[in-house]
Amino acid sequence: MRVSNKVIEEVVSEVAGPDVLLLIEYLKNKKNISEFKIAEKIGKEVNTTRNMLYRLYDANLVSFIRRKDKKKGWYIYYWTFNGKRITHLLKKLNEKKLDRLQQRLDREQAGQFYACKNNCCRLEFDKATDFEFKCPECGSLIDQEDNTQTIVKIKKEVEEMKKQMKK
Repeated sequence: MRVSNKVIEEVVSEVAGPDVLLLIEYLKNKKNISEFKIAEKIGKEVNTTRNMLYRLYDANLVSFIRRKDKKKGWYIYYWTFNGKRITHLLKKLNEKKLDRLQQRLDREQAGQFYACKNNCCRLEFDKATDFEFKCPECGSLIDQEDNTQTIVKIKKEVEEMKKQMKK
């Protein structure tokens, strides 16, 4: 399956952070590039570049081979981007998002929520009783919130995620 650059950027940003995008852009379609050359090309220090590469490695988005420098005796790592892993990671991330949405929906449907008129906080019933139905931020009374709109919105998001995952 061919993955667009936008999808690659979204997955990489979520998994390893947005600062890694420049590195991925350089590594794409290249094999066995020295960490020193990568650092030079993206304009970062070698240690910073290594940190980025390790984050990508933790997500299995890059692989490396290690060779010993004959002159200095140090090991030099040569990195390759593993783009085939993107689709698997995207599926995994979407499953996690769907699970979080489902948990939030369950919590919204099961509980009563109380909110401050000044939009300082939103508390579940147990917490509201702990604070004697007063806002912990500003001290004003908190009222029971009608969360039917929130439930409808979350249900819609769940359906959208399910549709998106079927594609």
